[in-house]
Amino acid sequence: MSQSSRAEKSSCPISYSLDLFGDKWTLLVLRDLILWGKTRFAEFQAADEKIASNILSDRLRRLQEQGIVEIEKDPSDARQKLYTVTKKGLSLTPVLLEIAAWGASQDPQTGAPDDFAADFYADRETYYAEHRSRIAGLFEKQNEG
Repeated sequence: MSQSSRAEKSSCPISYSLDLFGDKWTLLVLRDLILWGKTRFAEFQAADEKIASNILSDRLRRLQEQGIVEIEKDPSDARQKLYTVTKKGLSLTPVLLEIAAWGASQDPQTGAPDDFAADFYADRETYYAEHRSRIAGLFEKQNEG
């Protein structure tokens, strides 16, 4: 988003964030990338929410344009692409975990483990560190391949 188009809308940081990832599908793609480690188009499509392929393609492209996702050819199959979260994207880990914990604590029919929200609120930093470590491991594997 250019500075001029941003100035026409709002200079509010919440507005900027919502412009970037404020729709349902983008947040779910980010969830799958960051929290579940998905890297392939078919893996994203297999999520329970059943995102349409055209919407998924659009969201992945937008996330790439914003430097949140990198797209590379799969070394094991050049016809396939791998989607990986960047360091900029990884910085969204606390946001996603906060949203997940809030939803788990408020939704009586949540699919989250019973103790997830309470454990998360008791020790956020451990959850953040676990996810950052897992993603760092993915970065290392990528660089080896």
